[in-house]
Amino acid sequence: MISAERIIRSLEEAISKANTEMDPKIVELLDLYDGPFSGVLRENAAVAKESGLPICQDTGFLEFFVFQGNEVALEEPIIETLNSAVKKVYTDSPFRYSIVSDPLFNRENTGDNTPVICHLFPMRGDKLEIRFLVKGGGSENLSRLFMLNPSATVDELVRTVVESLRESAARGCPPLKVGIGIGGSSDKAMVLAKLALTRSFEERHQNKDYAALEERILREINGLKIGYQGLGTGITAYSVHIETYPTHIATMPVGLATDCYIARKGRVIFED
Repeated sequence: MISAERIIRSLEEAISKANTEMDPKIVELLDLYDGPFSGVLRENAAVAKESGLPICQDTGFLEFFVFQGNEVALEEPIIETLNSAVKKVYTDSPFRYSIVSDPLFNRENTGDNTPVICHLFPMRGDKLEIRFLVKGGGSENLSRLFMLNPSATVDELVRTVVESLRESAARGCPPLKVGIGIGGSSDKAMVLAKLALTRSFEERHQNKDYAALEERILREINGLKIGYQGLGTGITAYSVHIETYPTHIATMPVGLATDCYIARKGRVIFED
């Protein structure tokens, strides 16, 4: 059995690190496109790491993707453990609470950044893998769902995604990491788009056609020349990642999700 305490300890460290330490790969990518704005971003990251303060004042909400083997035994429902972990991290650290209890009428802050959002993916085996995103409001507001005609071409899909980002990317604190979900249902496509954001920057789709599509969309997004923080200098996106799922013959759902320039994510793995 995997204890709740063990999971909480691991997540506490991983979430704190995601909020205060920039992924070394991002630093490397910023170095490739040196300029006044990339220098400011690197300096901000260095100060955050040294001081233990968050890289961004928007320390976001937590979205989890839990891959649980059928042989894994847990001490309590995983959602309870995830909420406990986030509550502990955010109340023990100088991180902003960003969750309101009611989305429309009474937007009162919950005071501990919970509840979290959790997607569960059952699988075989004795492994528990937990991926997470720390999503800020700026990048989250760029999310889009497109219900394309089932006869839509690759060119139409690319145009739909790129035009959406032409209009909105500057508001998401670029350079962006872009996730695209294709297939399933309307809700599944959006989950796939978010799941795609948990991939590493270098990771390409296992299907060569989708891998080529990722590279094409990235080129076209960077061709917009929106640049760092929307100021027209440097790249607009680091990478594009696609996740797919079978879909109905009469539909083609396409989900679009983005991460801001710090692309905060993490992964912890346990063996039962």
